[in-house]
Amino acid sequence: MKFYRPLGPIKAITFDLDDTLYDNHPVIRKTTAESHAALQAFHPALREFTPADYQALRDELLAREPEIYHDVSEWRRRSVELAMINIGLSAAEASAGASEVMGVFHQWRSEVEMPDETHQTLTWLGERVPLVAITNGNACPEKLGINHYFQFALRAGPHGRAKPWQDMYQLAAERLNIAPEHILHVGDDLTTDVVGSINAGMQACWINLRDGNLMKIDDARLLPHVEIHQLASLTSLL
Repeated sequence: MKFYRPLGPIKAITFDLDDTLYDNHPVIRKTTAESHAALQAFHPALREFTPADYQALRDELLAREPEIYHDVSEWRRRSVELAMINIGLSAAEASAGASEVMGVFHQWRSEVEMPDETHQTLTWLGERVPLVAITNGNACPEKLGINHYFQFALRAGPHGRAKPWQDMYQLAAERLNIAPEHILHVGDDLTTDVVGSINAGMQACWINLRDGNLMKIDDARLLPHVEIHQLASLTSLL
């Protein structure tokens, strides 16, 4: 554990989800492969549709509608829908097909191996301060089996612009009725989590699970208040 700024009183803790509470990399690899296979299997005209083809549609959609970046689930759904419209399906058929493919995506997206350390740490912390989840992604705390630890969860899109925009940080403080300076945000990303939460007036904890060097990482624009290497270290801060 390393301290870079003085820590003030902590009256609540907000958490990023992916790669903060669990390793998201294998989940995303499997989810991406399974959902793309479901897309290819939906219609004979999509059998040769490649991941590169899909990415091109995502880029096209983003160029046309930049704000879709803030809702990754809708961005994915619309990209799948566009792929189906491009092969000649009707709008209704494409909408139904995109919902089917997204069902496969969300099924695999929740197949996370949650570490015992996460359960134990969230249990301990939740008995002392309110906890909140704040994510840019599409992981669902209910399906992950961790929703009961949180007062509520905020997701980019439905609850505001994606981190590092301040929308969700500000909304969390408002709902908790706690001043931002008394909230500690914990996350693995130095931009979305550290810069975002500090700019929103919160305290920031960088969880460094991959042995990164803060002084040699290009996107280390602001120092966090504290750096930890395992989630359980948070228990020493309360």
